[in-house]
Amino acid sequence: MVMRSSITSMFAGSPVKPLQKHMEKACRCAGQLPVFFAAVAKKDFEQAKTIQKAIAGMEGEADDIKIALRMGLPNSLFMPMPREQVLDIVRLQDKIANISEDIAGTMVGRKMQIPEPVVDAFAAFVECAVEAANQAKSAINELDELVETGFRGRELSVVEEIIEKLEKIESRADKLEKKLRRDLFEIEKDYPPLDMMFLYRIINWIGKLADVSHQVGGRIQLLMAR
Repeated sequence: MVMRSSITSMFAGSPVKPLQKHMEKACRCAGQLPVFFAAVAKKDFEQAKTIQKAIAGMEGEADDIKIALRMGLPNSLFMPMPREQVLDIVRLQDKIANISEDIAGTMVGRKMQIPEPVVDAFAAFVECAVEAANQAKSAINELDELVETGFRGRELSVVEEIIEKLEKIESRADKLEKKLRRDLFEIEKDYPPLDMMFLYRIINWIGKLADVSHQVGGRIQLLMAR
């Protein structure tokens, strides 16, 4: 309740600061995934469980910010950004936190292991997906400058460069996902089918993490095109 009150108090007709705060928390969830996967790869399940709990805690904090943001969002024609677009960005940012928690929770709950031949491919894929989330955060962090300049001028070029880099990162994530799926397909017959099914599910979620981050960039482009 204290957190929600403090976030709500940040509103002064603009949702930018709480939106940025929410994205920061969502990306902190995602940012734990590389070290989480490193622990799983080493079969250090105690460390993996500790990290998973930390991600769950941060996801809960992100939810508090999300709820306060939605409750405090002015229903005003004079907001610097359309209300429905702000809510759409919040929804996507929320997915970053939720997907991160789902990945860690599922892997800990099932005590999943990563086959040695694909450990490096998994690590590269996860790092790229997290990089996409952080790049989306960089774009969100420019929103206050965009609002101040009325979505015009040099700041547009700055954000366009950030989003262009985000698109390249997301494209690289797609390629890494395809490679990982090929590598896993080559060895899946040597492992229990149910374990493989869940590994493919984890791969899908990691891919969604990169895709959702890319969508955040797309929503900012829509704001800039108004």
